Amino acid sequence: MTSEALRKILVAGAAVAALSVVACKGAANNDANNAAESAASDAGAAASAAMAASSAASDAAMAASSAASSAATAASAAAPANQ
Repeated sequence: MTSEALRKILVAGAAVAALSVVACKGAANNDANNAAESAASDAGAAASAAMAASSAASDAAMAASSAASSAATAASAAAPANQ
């Protein structure tokens, strides 16, 4: 092989390597973008679930308060009957 043929093979190999690097970076960027979008979507779903849980906890607290008030009313109504 002559040095000219070796040079052409070397240049062709470098071109293939450069195309390979560019293709992999593009896929990595797309994967990173897709992962970021997925994470944002998951975070939104988690925030929505947290809001629902907070609302349910608030409803439970109000129900417990109402039950305690009812129990206190019943206890005070029953107290005079025992005297």
